[in-house]
Amino acid sequence: MSPGGVFDPEQSEKRLSELEELTAAPELWSDRAAAEAILTELKGLKGSIDPWKSLRVAAAELDELCELADEEGSEELTSEIDVALVKLEGRFAELNLQALLGGPHDRADCFLTIHAGAGGTEACDWVSMLLRMYLRWAEERSFSTNVIDLTEAEGGVKSTTVQFSGEYSYGYLRAEAGIHRLVRISPFDANKRRHTTFASVFASPVIDDTAEVEVRSEDIRVDTYRASGAGGQHVNKTDSAVRITHLPTGIVVQCQNERSQHKNRSTANKVLRSRLFEHYEAERRSKLEAIEGDKKEISWGNQIRSYVFNPYTLVKDHRTKHEAGNVQGVMDGNISPFIEAYLRLSSSG
Repeated sequence: MSPGGVFDPEQSEKRLSELEELTAAPELWSDRAAAEAILTELKGLKGSIDPWKSLRVAAAELDELCELADEEGSEELTSEIDVALVKLEGRFAELNLQALLGGPHDRADCFLTIHAGAGGTEACDWVSMLLRMYLRWAEERSFSTNVIDLTEAEGGVKSTTVQFSGEYSYGYLRAEAGIHRLVRISPFDANKRRHTTFASVFASPVIDDTAEVEVRSEDIRVDTYRASGAGGQHVNKTDSAVRITHLPTGIVVQCQNERSQHKNRSTANKVLRSRLFEHYEAERRSKLEAIEGDKKEISWGNQIRSYVFNPYTLVKDHRTKHEAGNVQGVMDGNISPFIEAYLRLSSSG
């Protein structure tokens, strides 16, 4: 990886050779922790390099096919080349974007939590809209999703946590962390007035057990309660839902998607470790930014993106200045251009 965290093929190839030499050494497993760290890094590097190798092979094969089509003048081959070229260009664009994802946990799955801001019914409806947007985005990318927690309220959803599983889930979705602002004529306002509503989005990586995140038993409070929902299988008759509060930081996580309290507690613990990891990382980044004189705060008055439905239609990211006039397209999950713009901006900085 380059110093800025962006994938660098030359440096990565060099590092890969170094790691392969280390894994061949007979004393590798004399230090199990170090050996596992080497193998994890090796796996990650191969995962970054191998797709580019495959792309080069595919490009060479397509080049040969082009020469054959020129020699034979075959329309069928030309049509086949056009289809293959589109796929190749799409894969190239995807790998170029992934090259910006050089963080240590960017390849990990992601916990995404959305909370309603002030505004009652209007805010809860906004959370529902954002949840649908992210689920549609994940579906388009063939990522799997699991709604770990969902607290319903009048008009929609008060808060929800979803696990996104797929390569680079966290790397992509960390671009969405912050305050999202909605401006529209409220369908809940009989006088058809324009309302401004906010929701907060938090993203944290699904970390493995080797990550150093200390959670002391005396620092947490565990509450159990009866799961709530729309009815049917999602509503339990026992107190199986679990809420964990981390007292030093005030972070609260909850899980109610399983009937078993044990399973819900296990999942809630995973989410807590993930949120704490991101919390401590954010603290570290804030200290560095303060030293550098770059003070950026996520607050209700400092939204990262605005979604305007009225009096005009526009979605604008205030960090990158990227915008789109097709609001409905964005709400249907077309947020990749916004994510890409953020990743390019953050990698250049």
